[in-house]
Amino acid sequence: MNIVSVNVGTRKPVRVGDQTVLTSIWKSPVSGRVAVRPHNLAGDTQADLTVHGGPYKAVYCYPEEHYAYWSEQLPETELVPGNFGENLTTRGVLETDVCIGDRLRFGTAVLQVTQPRMPCFKLGIRFGRPDILKRFWNAGRSGIYFSIVEEGDLAAGDAVEPLERAAGGITVADVVALYKREKTSPELIDRALRAPLYGGWKQGIRERL
Repeated sequence: MNIVSVNVGTRKPVRVGDQTVLTSIWKSPVSGRVAVRPHNLAGDTQADLTVHGGPYKAVYCYPEEHYAYWSEQLPETELVPGNFGENLTTRGVLETDVCIGDRLRFGTAVLQVTQPRMPCFKLGIRFGRPDILKRFWNAGRSGIYFSIVEEGDLAAGDAVEPLERAAGGITVADVVALYKREKTSPELIDRALRAPLYGGWKQGIRERL
């Protein structure tokens, strides 16, 4: 498990129809060590804190393994790390393997898994195609949001070390599957509702019972 790329970006105005939208979804790889601060990485910003950033969406990770799938799905698009707005492109950190509440060390920082990603319209702006939202959601490759437990620094090539497994945890992939009603196991639902799962995921799962 390791960091493939560290990606940051700042707010930029983008024209969408007759409106101008501020977005920070354009992330670019950076070299050298990057400080991990209380709510984000140094040099990175979030344009709309109601849906991105804050304590429970401080760092967004997207597995490098998913890029092969998207290259097949979007052959006309040149994909590079940061394309999905992720801060960390990683290898070996998968939604099927990590649980809500797990703690992992990235470089010298400690991060905790908090929730999957629910795609918003800005992903469509980034790819220049509104259908990417539905395709992203249907693909079941959500990526992983983290909170910051201990500040530190990290860089491409750093190892990712599992530190603490959440007791009775539920994987990020299973949270998405419950939300989409692809799984309906009462035992899984109970684990999801007991987990330190943030955002609107618990409410969405309750509504789907």
